[in-house]
Amino acid sequence: MIAIAALFMALSQASLQGGRDDAGGLVFSQAERLSTLTFCCARDNDLFQSLVQGGANPARFDSVDEAIDRAGRGTGVLVLADRYPSERTVLGPEPLEKAKTKQLRLFLEYPRSLPGIELGEPRGIGWERAVVAAEAEDWGLPKLRILAVHDCRFLPTTSTNPVLVVARVAGFDTALYGLPQERFPLLFTSSDGFLVATTKLSGFVTARYAHSEDWMALWRQILAKLDPAGAPHKLVVKPTVRPALGKDEPLPADASEAAFERFVGWFEKSRLLVPAAREPQVRELLTAGVETIEPPAPGGMSGDGSLGILEGYSSQIRPDGSQLQRTPLRADCQAESASVLALHALLKGDARSRAVAHNLLDYLYVTSELHRGERGDPNHPAFGLIAWGAISPAWQIGNYGDDNARTLLATLLATASLESDKWDASILKALLANLRTTGKLGFRGDRVDVPALEQKGWKAYYDAQPVNYAPVFEAYLWACNLWAFARTGEREFLEKSKTAIRMTMAQYPSGWRFGDYSERARMLLPLAWLVRVEDTEEHRHWLKQVANDLVKNQHACGAIPERFSGMGGGHYVVPASNEAYGTTETPLIQKNGDPVSDQLYTTGFALLGLHEAVAATGDAELKQAEDRLAEYLVRIQVRSDTIPYLDGAWFRAFDYGRWDFWASSADIGWGAWCVESGWGQTWTAATLALRLKHTSLWELTSTSKIKQQLPEVQKLMSVNQGAPWKKGL
Repeated sequence: MIAIAALFMALSQASLQGGRDDAGGLVFSQAERLSTLTFCCARDNDLFQSLVQGGANPARFDSVDEAIDRAGRGTGVLVLADRYPSERTVLGPEPLEKAKTKQLRLFLEYPRSLPGIELGEPRGIGWERAVVAAEAEDWGLPKLRILAVHDCRFLPTTSTNPVLVVARVAGFDTALYGLPQERFPLLFTSSDGFLVATTKLSGFVTARYAHSEDWMALWRQILAKLDPAGAPHKLVVKPTVRPALGKDEPLPADASEAAFERFVGWFEKSRLLVPAAREPQVRELLTAGVETIEPPAPGGMSGDGSLGILEGYSSQIRPDGSQLQRTPLRADCQAESASVLALHALLKGDARSRAVAHNLLDYLYVTSELHRGERGDPNHPAFGLIAWGAISPAWQIGNYGDDNARTLLATLLATASLESDKWDASILKALLANLRTTGKLGFRGDRVDVPALEQKGWKAYYDAQPVNYAPVFEAYLWACNLWAFARTGEREFLEKSKTAIRMTMAQYPSGWRFGDYSERARMLLPLAWLVRVEDTEEHRHWLKQVANDLVKNQHACGAIPERFSGMGGGHYVVPASNEAYGTTETPLIQKNGDPVSDQLYTTGFALLGLHEAVAATGDAELKQAEDRLAEYLVRIQVRSDTIPYLDGAWFRAFDYGRWDFWASSADIGWGAWCVESGWGQTWTAATLALRLKHTSLWELTSTSKIKQQLPEVQKLMSVNQGAPWKKGL
């Protein structure tokens, strides 16, 4: 700090010509101001371009030597890392000495070496984030403010007084538990008074560093310290990925239809539909347990659905702004993607959407192993169930009740939209298979894996009495059962679900496992459909109670904020320490009140639930809440001109306070910037389509003739009597 003070004192005697204002401060003309910052960087550098777009025209040179030679005495020079991360910036002894002689205010990024500073070899980051470590308030951000540097590479070193550090910290936008012992400087002042960045900070737009407003604030302060002309510096940035509409921007009359169309277009642009040329690679990776892959090059072929659709995009953002694809071929994603495409075919008569939806359902139920193998063998206790995922052994063994339920609900929607009964037998087998692995009280538990099912037999699950007050795992199976009762008349579907719903509502809300808004969002659908099959005062009260509790904290912008108060079952918990960040599945908040909504687990299901509740009851207040939420989701849909495979999607997280994509991204698998080809975002799009069609999921699927399949399917289900499995018998 002494070196900085001495340097700044010397600059007051520099050869710059400038008048003084009434307070005695230096005042520079525009021409003089333009000469006070010199850049050594490529013309397309984000920081340089943000100044140019802001109306400035700073000097720029391709070589370090020329930049330092041409810079005026006492001015600022920024030597930026054009070839990051593959090459480090070189500042030789001669230009360094000249910079000292000219008393330049030097900013150096990602250097190969600096005298007196030990710089280690580049390191990548995993769960670390950037944190403001400076005690002083003159860096534009408060101490312990968290910023995302995503998948950056940095040079390990030490500093007694860093401005920014990279560290593993828990918190939404503030490091709640302080800085850990292991931390490394990202930005610090050298003993010579130079500012040194151990990574490329100037690529903050391309690399999608977040919050973008915080990075702008930090850069304005850095420039003010480098520039003897002082502040302000106007930076104009257009994020490469942004929400579709501002919070207060007028909503076009066709906004919902446009959002739905853009999401349908996303399926092609996402390049997640597996083409024949990629199938061997995907199969090899999944067999080896590898769950990420490079996205195909721009213009790459998109499949037709016959080989399935990949799970989505991981949350990790790389230095060029790209994101890796997630390779799992999940059953739920096949059906949920098909449902949106089938709705598009219904609304617009689109032949391509119809064909892809049809192919995805065939892949799910006919050609892949998701519903074949042991699940296609009437002799096996897993007969009729739907696998969690294909190819990968870890995914093949799983039978999540909720995944089966969402797969079935989406299939019902898709088949109704396609006006086809081709998959009715498969639907009914899955409904009955899940019912017979559900206990006497109507709870199934989180998952029933094939090895355990073989060991115990399905009757052990049927006769058991588990209790699982976790609507995120149970509620959508209850909805499926209520639908199945209405279509087949089989009372076991109704009675088991009624028992479980009654017990769950008796524990509401303190006894629910998670106690969060995602559970309330999930509970709306079975409660709405319970009113459909038994319209009683008590059932309406339950629905209104949960719905009111969900929307009472709805933000004025329409967002459903995240709230968390449950136990989490040991795996879905808020990080209780810095060390816990990134070790399990977590909510997007660090504490209640953090202004974030969850599009993966909450808002899409809330929109569907509210829509079905309104359709069942005609409740005007809930209709207003539904409309506000729909408008909000339309506004926060992703737009990108440069990353087409994100354009039209919904990220998991959105900070409605700052109107940007942000959260505590601590979830071990599905962070703030992840995108799924199924789950919440597909139900957002599907519900927008149902609203455009002026119908509901219940009404659209009410003409199903699935009961015609009942005798034959029941005959097949009776082959296995429920005992432990013995192969060959």
